[in-house]
Amino acid sequence: MKIVADLHTHTIASVHAYATVTEMAQEAADTGLFAFAVTDHGESMHGTPHPYYFMNLGAVPRTFKGVRILKGIEANIVDRKGKLDADNGILSNLEFVVASLHMPTYKDEVSVDACTEAYLSMAKNPFVNMIAHSGSPYFKYDYEKVIKEFAHSGKLIEINNASIKHKPDFVPNCIEIAKLCKKYGCRVSVDTDAHFTTQLGRAEEALRMLEEIDFPEELVVNSSVENLEKYLTEVNIPLR
Repeated sequence: MKIVADLHTHTIASVHAYATVTEMAQEAADTGLFAFAVTDHGESMHGTPHPYYFMNLGAVPRTFKGVRILKGIEANIVDRKGKLDADNGILSNLEFVVASLHMPTYKDEVSVDACTEAYLSMAKNPFVNMIAHSGSPYFKYDYEKVIKEFAHSGKLIEINNASIKHKPDFVPNCIEIAKLCKKYGCRVSVDTDAHFTTQLGRAEEALRMLEEIDFPEELVVNSSVENLEKYLTEVNIPLR
């Protein structure tokens, strides 16, 4: 299995990442990626862009250097009710919305019940496409309940390569999440969470984990251009 698109990446607009959109596009072209999503952080993360940045992402061409660039955001979930740090005006202007929990930006109770409630609200949010790196032991949730709901609502769960590669305490949770996605037919996206060009599209650890549990390739939306096109068509995003 391989990935043809990387749907969770960051640029210098996130401050703690170190490449421009142009540099990421060139890397994607050089390594044969079909597409990537620019998903810089919402405003509650330290040092991240002004809302105008997201409102003006249409200035980036849909296709650049032969690579499809999806304009998006990694919106931070700030409370158990699922409030995001980007308003609907911003979200509706974007093509791909990732939602996630981070310790610096989540300002509510941390418990399995609270995190489950927060993620279930993402299943109902019409602007959200995917939850990211949800294998964190700090933000444990009712995996079965949330994954069943994501499968039902057509949302994606990310298998985050950075979590598996760099955070050993995430790995058992990531395996459990992936097995439940397989059980309930919940689609996933295998992404790198790249913060520099050398990480873009390189998801070997996550792919190896999925192969070890015999995860179906048809449930990986970015494993082929055909799978990606099917998903993007479903959510009314142009493939090209």
